[in-house]
Amino acid sequence: MDSHNGYLGLRADRVFDGERVLPGRPVVVLRNGRIDSIHDGPVAAEIPVTDYGAATLLPGLVDAHAHLVFDPCGDVADQCLTDSDETMLTRIRDHARMALRSGVTTLRDLGDRGYLTLRVRDEHAPDLPELVCAGPPLTRERGHCWFLGGESEPGPALTAAVDERAARGVDVIKVMATGGVITPGWAPHESQYTADDLRAVVDRAHSHGIPVTAHAHGADGIAAALDAGVDGVEHASFLGAGGVVVRDEVIDRLAESRVFVGVASARLPMDKPLSPLFQAVAAAFARQRQAGVRLVCSSDAGVDPQKPFNCLPHGIVDFRDVIGMDDRMSLVAATSLAAESCGLGHRKGRLASGYDADVLVVTGDAAADVSALRSPLAVYRAGSLVT
Repeated sequence: MDSHNGYLGLRADRVFDGERVLPGRPVVVLRNGRIDSIHDGPVAAEIPVTDYGAATLLPGLVDAHAHLVFDPCGDVADQCLTDSDETMLTRIRDHARMALRSGVTTLRDLGDRGYLTLRVRDEHAPDLPELVCAGPPLTRERGHCWFLGGESEPGPALTAAVDERAARGVDVIKVMATGGVITPGWAPHESQYTADDLRAVVDRAHSHGIPVTAHAHGADGIAAALDAGVDGVEHASFLGAGGVVVRDEVIDRLAESRVFVGVASARLPMDKPLSPLFQAVAAAFARQRQAGVRLVCSSDAGVDPQKPFNCLPHGIVDFRDVIGMDDRMSLVAATSLAAESCGLGHRKGRLASGYDADVLVVTGDAAADVSALRSPLAVYRAGSLVT
Protein backbone atom coordinates (compact mmCIF):
# COMPACT_ATOMS: atom_id res chain seq x y z
CA MET A 1 0.00 0.00 0.00
CA ASP A 2 1.36 3.45 -0.88
CA SER A 3 1.90 5.97 1.88
CA HIS A 4 0.19 9.38 1.92
CA ASN A 5 2.58 12.33 2.30
CA GLY A 6 5.12 9.87 3.65
CA TYR A 7 2.71 8.41 6.23
CA LEU A 8 1.92 4.72 6.58
CA GLY A 9 0.11 2.96 9.42
CA LEU A 10 0.67 -0.62 10.57
CA ARG A 11 -1.70 -2.54 12.81
CA ALA A 12 -1.92 -6.08 14.19
CA ASP A 13 -3.62 -7.85 17.06
CA ARG A 14 -0.50 -7.38 19.20
CA VAL A 15 2.31 -4.86 19.40
CA PHE A 16 5.51 -5.60 21.31
CA ASP A 17 7.46 -2.35 21.59
CA GLY A 18 10.85 -3.84 22.50
CA GLU A 19 10.12 -3.92 26.22
CA ARG A 20 6.46 -4.73 26.70
CA VAL A 21 3.20 -5.57 24.96
CA LEU A 22 1.11 -2.47 24.32
CA PRO A 23 -2.58 -2.69 25.22
CA GLY A 24 -5.26 -2.79 22.54
CA ARG A 25 -4.56 -2.71 18.83
CA PRO A 26 -2.59 0.51 18.40
CA VAL A 27 -1.52 1.76 14.98
CA VAL A 28 2.21 2.28 14.47
CA VAL A 29 2.49 5.28 12.17
CA LEU A 30 5.61 5.50 10.00
CA ARG A 31 6.82 8.58 8.18
CA ASN A 32 9.99 9.25 6.20
CA GLY A 33 11.92 6.35 7.69
CA ARG A 34 11.01 7.02 11.31
CA ILE A 35 8.23 6.05 13.67
CA ASP A 36 6.04 9.12 13.80
CA SER A 37 3.67 8.02 16.54
CA ILE A 38 1.77 5.13 18.08
CA HIS A 39 -1.99 5.72 18.12
CA ASP A 40 -4.34 3.97 20.51
CA GLY A 41 -7.39 5.32 18.72
CA PRO A 42 -8.28 6.07 15.10
CA VAL A 43 -5.76 7.79 12.86
CA ALA A 44 -6.39 10.43 10.25
CA ALA A 45 -8.52 9.07 7.43
CA GLU A 46 -5.95 9.96 4.78
CA ILE A 47 -3.24 7.75 6.39
CA PRO A 48 -3.31 4.31 4.77
CA VAL A 49 -3.25 1.51 7.35
CA THR A 50 -2.13 -2.05 6.68
CA ASP A 51 -3.82 -4.40 9.15
CA TYR A 52 -2.01 -7.72 9.58
CA GLY A 53 -4.72 -9.21 11.78
CA ALA A 54 -3.71 -12.18 13.96
CA ALA A 55 -0.06 -11.18 14.02
CA THR A 56 2.51 -9.30 16.10
CA LEU A 57 4.31 -6.07 15.28
CA LEU A 58 7.70 -5.78 16.93
CA PRO A 59 10.97 -3.94 16.38
CA GLY A 60 13.25 -5.28 13.70
CA LEU A 61 15.71 -7.73 15.22
CA VAL A 62 19.27 -6.67 16.05
CA ASP A 63 21.95 -9.31 15.46
CA ALA A 64 24.86 -8.04 17.54
CA HIS A 65 27.43 -10.59 16.33
CA ALA A 66 27.88 -11.93 12.81
CA HIS A 67 30.65 -12.39 10.22
CA LEU A 68 29.34 -11.44 6.80
CA VAL A 69 32.57 -12.37 4.95
CA PHE A 70 32.28 -16.02 6.01
CA ASP A 71 30.54 -18.60 3.84
CA PRO A 72 29.25 -20.92 6.59
CA CYS A 73 29.39 -23.94 4.29
CA GLY A 74 33.05 -23.45 3.35
CA ASP A 75 36.50 -23.26 4.92
CA VAL A 76 36.45 -19.75 6.35
CA ALA A 77 40.22 -19.48 6.72
CA ASP A 78 40.81 -20.53 3.12
CA GLN A 79 38.12 -18.10 1.90
CA CYS A 80 39.72 -15.19 3.69
CA LEU A 81 43.18 -16.02 2.40
CA THR A 82 42.24 -16.61 -1.24
CA ASP A 83 38.93 -14.97 -2.22
CA SER A 84 38.99 -11.65 -4.07
CA ASP A 85 37.53 -8.48 -2.61
CA GLU A 86 34.74 -8.57 -5.20
CA THR A 87 33.80 -12.12 -4.17
CA MET A 88 33.80 -11.02 -0.54
CA LEU A 89 31.70 -7.92 -1.24
CA THR A 90 29.10 -9.96 -3.11
CA ARG A 91 29.02 -12.44 -0.21
CA ILE A 92 28.60 -9.63 2.34
CA ARG A 93 25.62 -8.18 0.47
CA ASP A 94 23.99 -11.58 -0.11
CA HIS A 95 24.38 -12.56 3.53
CA ALA A 96 23.08 -9.22 4.78
CA ARG A 97 20.07 -9.53 2.49
CA MET A 98 19.35 -13.01 3.87
CA ALA A 99 19.50 -11.65 7.41
CA LEU A 100 17.09 -8.85 6.54
CA ARG A 101 14.54 -11.25 5.10
CA SER A 102 14.55 -13.14 8.41
CA GLY A 103 13.72 -9.95 10.31
CA VAL A 104 17.20 -8.66 11.18
CA THR A 105 17.11 -4.93 10.39
CA THR A 106 20.38 -4.09 12.19
CA LEU A 107 23.49 -6.26 12.09
CA ARG A 108 26.82 -5.80 13.87
CA ASP A 109 29.71 -7.43 12.03
CA LEU A 110 32.44 -8.37 14.50
CA GLY A 111 35.19 -9.42 12.13
CA ASP A 112 35.82 -8.92 8.44
CA ARG A 113 38.80 -8.81 6.10
CA GLY A 114 40.17 -5.54 4.78
CA TYR A 115 37.37 -3.40 6.22
CA LEU A 116 35.08 -4.62 3.44
CA THR A 117 31.92 -4.49 5.54
CA LEU A 118 32.54 -0.77 6.05
CA ARG A 119 32.37 -0.29 2.29
CA VAL A 120 28.99 -1.99 2.20
CA ARG A 121 27.85 -0.11 5.31
CA ASP A 122 28.60 3.21 3.64
CA GLU A 123 26.57 2.33 0.54
CA HIS A 124 23.40 2.66 2.69
CA ALA A 125 21.59 0.17 0.47
CA PRO A 126 17.84 0.15 1.24
CA ASP A 127 17.60 -3.64 0.81
CA LEU A 128 20.19 -4.39 3.52
CA PRO A 129 20.12 -4.09 7.31
CA GLU A 130 21.91 -1.16 8.88
CA LEU A 131 25.46 -2.38 9.49
CA VAL A 132 27.67 -1.73 12.51
CA CYS A 133 31.26 -2.74 11.76
CA ALA A 134 34.45 -3.68 13.61
CA GLY A 135 36.78 -4.38 10.71
CA PRO A 136 39.50 -7.03 11.28
CA PRO A 137 39.55 -8.14 14.94
CA LEU A 138 42.71 -7.66 16.98
CA THR A 139 44.45 -10.97 17.59
CA ARG A 140 47.89 -12.41 18.30
CA GLU A 141 50.25 -13.69 15.63
CA ARG A 142 48.50 -16.79 14.27
CA GLY A 143 45.88 -16.21 16.95
CA HIS A 144 42.14 -16.68 16.71
CA CYS A 145 40.92 -15.55 13.27
CA TRP A 146 44.41 -14.33 12.27
CA PHE A 147 43.42 -14.90 8.64
CA LEU A 148 41.27 -11.76 8.78
CA GLY A 149 44.43 -9.68 8.90
CA GLY A 150 44.28 -8.24 12.41
CA GLU A 151 47.42 -9.75 13.93
CA SER A 152 48.67 -7.29 16.54
CA GLU A 153 51.29 -8.16 19.15
CA PRO A 154 51.22 -6.54 22.59
CA GLY A 155 52.86 -3.13 22.89
CA PRO A 156 52.91 -0.21 20.46
CA ALA A 157 51.58 -2.34 17.58
CA LEU A 158 48.40 -3.01 19.52
CA THR A 159 47.52 0.61 20.17
CA ALA A 160 48.58 1.53 16.62
CA ALA A 161 46.08 -1.06 15.38
CA VAL A 162 43.35 0.67 17.38
CA ASP A 163 44.35 4.01 15.84
CA GLU A 164 44.17 2.50 12.35
CA ARG A 165 40.65 1.21 12.97
CA ALA A 166 39.56 4.57 14.30
CA ALA A 167 40.96 6.27 11.20
CA ARG A 168 39.09 3.78 9.02
CA GLY A 169 35.82 4.66 10.75
CA VAL A 170 34.94 1.45 12.60
CA ASP A 171 31.97 1.53 14.97
CA VAL A 172 33.47 -0.86 17.54
CA ILE A 173 36.81 -2.53 18.28
CA LYS A 174 36.78 -6.33 18.51
CA VAL A 175 39.68 -7.95 20.38
CA MET A 176 40.31 -11.68 20.78
CA ALA A 177 41.04 -11.98 24.51
CA THR A 178 41.20 -15.78 24.21
CA GLY A 179 41.59 -18.38 21.54
CA GLY A 180 38.56 -19.78 19.78
CA VAL A 181 36.97 -22.83 18.25
CA ILE A 182 37.61 -22.36 14.52
CA THR A 183 41.34 -21.50 14.67
CA PRO A 184 44.01 -23.99 15.81
CA GLY A 185 46.91 -22.77 17.91
CA TRP A 186 45.21 -20.96 20.78
CA ALA A 187 42.58 -22.99 22.64
CA PRO A 188 39.35 -21.28 23.73
CA HIS A 189 40.42 -21.26 27.38
CA GLU A 190 43.86 -19.78 26.66
CA SER A 191 44.31 -16.03 27.08
CA GLN A 192 45.89 -14.26 24.11
CA TYR A 193 46.35 -10.92 25.87
CA THR A 194 46.92 -9.85 29.47
CA ALA A 195 44.62 -7.50 31.31
CA ASP A 196 47.21 -4.74 30.79
CA ASP A 197 47.22 -5.42 27.03
CA LEU A 198 43.44 -5.26 26.93
CA ARG A 199 43.40 -2.10 29.04
CA ALA A 200 45.71 -0.43 26.53
CA VAL A 201 43.21 -1.33 23.78
CA VAL A 202 40.24 -0.05 25.78
CA ASP A 203 41.91 3.19 26.83
CA ARG A 204 43.01 3.98 23.27
CA ALA A 205 39.64 3.04 21.76
CA HIS A 206 37.74 5.09 24.34
CA SER A 207 40.00 8.05 23.60
CA HIS A 208 38.60 7.84 20.06
CA GLY A 209 35.05 7.48 21.38
CA ILE A 210 34.83 3.85 20.22
CA PRO A 211 33.57 0.96 22.38
CA VAL A 212 35.39 -2.36 22.74
CA THR A 213 33.96 -5.86 22.83
CA ALA A 214 36.18 -8.82 23.70
CA HIS A 215 35.88 -12.36 22.40
CA ALA A 216 36.48 -14.41 25.57
CA HIS A 217 35.62 -18.05 26.28
CA GLY A 218 37.79 -18.97 29.26
CA ALA A 219 37.24 -17.58 32.75
CA ASP A 220 40.72 -16.00 32.89
CA GLY A 221 40.12 -14.17 29.61
CA ILE A 222 36.70 -12.98 30.75
CA ALA A 223 38.18 -11.69 34.01
CA ALA A 224 41.01 -9.93 32.16
CA ALA A 225 38.49 -8.26 29.84
CA LEU A 226 36.52 -7.03 32.87
CA ASP A 227 39.72 -5.77 34.49
CA ALA A 228 40.39 -3.81 31.29
CA GLY A 229 36.97 -2.13 31.31
CA VAL A 230 35.56 -3.52 28.07
CA ASP A 231 32.06 -2.57 27.02
CA GLY A 232 31.06 -6.08 25.99
CA VAL A 233 32.13 -9.70 26.17
CA GLU A 234 31.38 -12.12 23.35
CA HIS A 235 30.68 -15.79 24.18
CA ALA A 236 31.53 -15.93 27.94
CA SER A 237 31.06 -19.69 27.67
CA PHE A 238 33.53 -20.60 30.45
CA LEU A 239 35.15 -23.24 28.27
CA GLY A 240 38.10 -24.77 30.10
CA ALA A 241 40.81 -27.29 29.30
CA GLY A 242 38.53 -30.26 29.97
CA GLY A 243 35.07 -28.83 29.41
CA VAL A 244 33.07 -26.02 30.97
CA VAL A 245 34.61 -24.58 34.14
CA VAL A 246 32.26 -22.02 35.66
CA ARG A 247 33.66 -19.54 38.15
CA ASP A 248 30.86 -17.94 40.11
CA GLU A 249 32.96 -14.95 41.14
CA VAL A 250 33.53 -14.09 37.47
CA ILE A 251 29.81 -14.41 36.74
CA ASP A 252 29.11 -12.11 39.69
CA ARG A 253 31.57 -9.60 38.22
CA LEU A 254 29.84 -9.79 34.84
CA ALA A 255 26.55 -8.98 36.53
CA GLU A 256 27.98 -6.16 38.65
CA SER A 257 29.83 -4.56 35.73
CA ARG A 258 26.65 -4.37 33.61
CA VAL A 259 28.67 -5.21 30.49
CA PHE A 260 26.78 -6.77 27.61
CA VAL A 261 27.42 -10.48 27.11
CA GLY A 262 26.84 -11.62 23.55
CA VAL A 263 25.48 -15.16 23.57
CA ALA A 264 26.00 -16.61 20.11
CA SER A 265 23.26 -19.16 20.68
CA ALA A 266 21.52 -18.97 17.32
CA ARG A 267 21.79 -22.00 15.06
CA LEU A 268 19.45 -24.08 12.95
CA PRO A 269 17.44 -26.62 14.95
CA MET A 270 19.06 -30.05 15.13
CA ASP A 271 17.29 -33.40 15.19
CA LYS A 272 19.63 -34.78 17.86
CA PRO A 273 19.77 -33.55 21.46
CA LEU A 274 22.41 -31.09 22.61
CA SER A 275 25.80 -32.62 23.31
CA PRO A 276 26.96 -32.76 26.94
CA LEU A 277 29.37 -29.89 26.22
CA PHE A 278 26.59 -27.69 24.80
CA GLN A 279 24.37 -28.60 27.74
CA ALA A 280 27.12 -27.48 30.11
CA VAL A 281 27.54 -24.19 28.22
CA ALA A 282 23.77 -23.67 28.34
CA ALA A 283 23.84 -24.28 32.11
CA ALA A 284 26.57 -21.64 32.42
CA PHE A 285 24.36 -19.13 30.63
CA ALA A 286 21.39 -20.11 32.80
CA ARG A 287 23.59 -19.33 35.81
CA GLN A 288 24.46 -15.96 34.28
CA ARG A 289 20.78 -15.24 33.66
CA GLN A 290 20.01 -16.01 37.31
CA ALA A 291 22.82 -13.69 38.42
CA GLY A 292 21.41 -10.80 36.36
CA VAL A 293 24.02 -10.68 33.57
CA ARG A 294 22.80 -8.68 30.57
CA LEU A 295 22.62 -11.47 27.98
CA VAL A 296 22.24 -10.41 24.36
CA CYS A 297 20.95 -12.93 21.83
CA SER A 298 23.19 -13.02 18.75
CA SER A 299 24.13 -15.48 16.04
CA ASP A 300 27.87 -15.54 15.22
CA ALA A 301 26.46 -16.30 11.77
CA GLY A 302 28.95 -17.55 9.22
CA VAL A 303 31.20 -19.68 11.40
CA ASP A 304 29.64 -23.08 10.57
CA PRO A 305 26.84 -24.64 8.49
CA GLN A 306 24.38 -24.53 11.40
CA LYS A 307 24.72 -20.75 11.45
CA PRO A 308 23.41 -19.25 8.20
CA PHE A 309 22.51 -15.59 8.27
CA ASN A 310 18.80 -16.18 8.88
CA CYS A 311 19.30 -18.17 12.08
CA LEU A 312 18.79 -15.45 14.71
CA PRO A 313 15.09 -16.26 15.34
CA HIS A 314 16.10 -19.79 16.35
CA GLY A 315 18.49 -18.35 18.93
CA ILE A 316 15.64 -16.35 20.47
CA VAL A 317 13.69 -19.60 20.88
CA ASP A 318 16.76 -21.18 22.50
CA PHE A 319 16.99 -18.27 24.95
CA ARG A 320 13.62 -19.47 26.20
CA ASP A 321 13.92 -23.23 25.84
CA VAL A 322 17.61 -23.75 26.67
CA ILE A 323 18.72 -20.80 28.80
CA GLY A 324 15.40 -20.41 30.59
CA MET A 325 14.33 -16.83 29.87
CA ASP A 326 10.64 -16.09 29.53
CA ASP A 327 9.27 -15.15 26.12
CA ARG A 328 9.24 -11.41 26.77
CA MET A 329 12.86 -11.24 27.97
CA SER A 330 13.95 -13.44 25.06
CA LEU A 331 12.49 -10.81 22.72
CA VAL A 332 14.16 -8.00 24.66
CA ALA A 333 17.51 -9.79 24.27
CA ALA A 334 17.32 -9.49 20.47
CA THR A 335 15.63 -6.09 20.22
CA SER A 336 16.04 -3.25 22.73
CA LEU A 337 18.91 -4.78 24.73
CA ALA A 338 20.75 -5.86 21.59
CA ALA A 339 20.38 -2.36 20.16
CA GLU A 340 21.77 -0.91 23.38
CA SER A 341 24.76 -3.27 23.19
CA CYS A 342 25.53 -1.89 19.73
CA GLY A 343 25.32 1.73 20.89
CA LEU A 344 22.03 2.22 19.06
CA GLY A 345 19.55 2.07 21.91
CA HIS A 346 18.47 5.65 21.19
CA ARG A 347 17.01 4.78 17.77
CA LYS A 348 16.90 1.01 17.28
CA GLY A 349 15.24 -1.93 18.98
CA ARG A 350 12.05 -0.12 20.02
CA LEU A 351 8.72 0.83 18.53
CA ALA A 352 8.53 4.38 19.84
CA SER A 353 8.17 7.88 18.43
CA GLY A 354 11.39 9.09 16.81
CA TYR A 355 12.93 5.65 16.44
CA ASP A 356 13.92 4.20 13.07
CA ALA A 357 10.97 2.62 11.27
CA ASP A 358 12.42 -0.90 11.37
CA VAL A 359 9.45 -3.19 11.97
CA LEU A 360 9.03 -6.95 11.89
CA VAL A 361 5.62 -8.56 11.47
CA VAL A 362 5.21 -12.23 12.44
CA THR A 363 2.24 -14.57 12.58
CA GLY A 364 0.65 -15.28 15.95
CA ASP A 365 1.50 -13.89 19.37
CA ALA A 366 5.30 -13.56 19.54
CA ALA A 367 5.24 -12.21 23.10
CA ALA A 368 3.52 -15.39 24.30
CA ASP A 369 5.49 -17.78 22.06
CA VAL A 370 8.73 -16.59 20.46
CA SER A 371 8.68 -19.46 17.99
CA ALA A 372 6.35 -17.14 16.01
CA LEU A 373 9.54 -15.36 14.91
CA ARG A 374 10.23 -18.30 12.62
CA SER A 375 7.25 -17.20 10.51
CA PRO A 376 7.86 -13.63 9.34
CA LEU A 377 5.03 -12.00 7.42
CA ALA A 378 6.72 -8.71 6.55
CA VAL A 379 9.86 -6.70 7.24
CA TYR A 380 10.00 -2.91 7.07
CA ARG A 381 13.43 -1.31 6.88
CA ALA A 382 13.48 2.47 7.43
CA GLY A 383 9.76 2.50 6.69
CA SER A 384 9.93 0.60 3.39
CA LEU A 385 8.49 -2.89 2.92
CA VAL A 386 11.36 -5.15 1.90
CA THR A 387 9.63 -8.54 2.04
